[in-house]
Amino acid sequence: MPTKKVAEAVEAVEAVEAAPSSFTTETPAAKETKPAKSRGPLTVPGAGLGRRKEAVARVRIKPGTGVIKVNGRDLAEYFPNKLHQQLITDPFKVLGLQDSYDVVARIQGGGVAGQAGALRLGIARSLNEIDRENNRPALKKAGFLSRDARVIERKKAGLKKARKASQFSKR
Repeated sequence: MPTKKVAEAVEAVEAVEAAPSSFTTETPAAKETKPAKSRGPLTVPGAGLGRRKEAVARVRIKPGTGVIKVNGRDLAEYFPNKLHQQLITDPFKVLGLQDSYDVVARIQGGGVAGQAGALRLGIARSLNEIDRENNRPALKKAGFLSRDARVIERKKAGLKKARKASQFSKR
């Protein structure tokens, strides 16, 4: 009988030693990932429509040197705020295509921030149209292909603004 207990104890010790010594919460990397096709020469133009709040941007892009014209004016002249300029050029940076395409855009309606958001969506959609296989995953992950549906809420009757009411008086 004692040899049986000893054998069981030896098996238990071997099982503990065979267990992994470190644990991780990360999932192992996928082994089979099909590589994206390499980009060919940039020769295809594209077009896209972007909307944000009340602004609508019609965007056309073509291979070039990275010049961005908005309503016939340069980007820095139309959007002097560096934050808006960065927002607009983000789709090119995500794809590594800075200074690869010329952009011609027509924007109507809305304010400055809405127009910048509309232009970014229009550029992202036109880049997506040019090369879906290579561009779509990166643009989708960065969130550049989804339209921001937030718009200004309408004013209601009897209120000063959409939700602001006059101060309540008990008597």
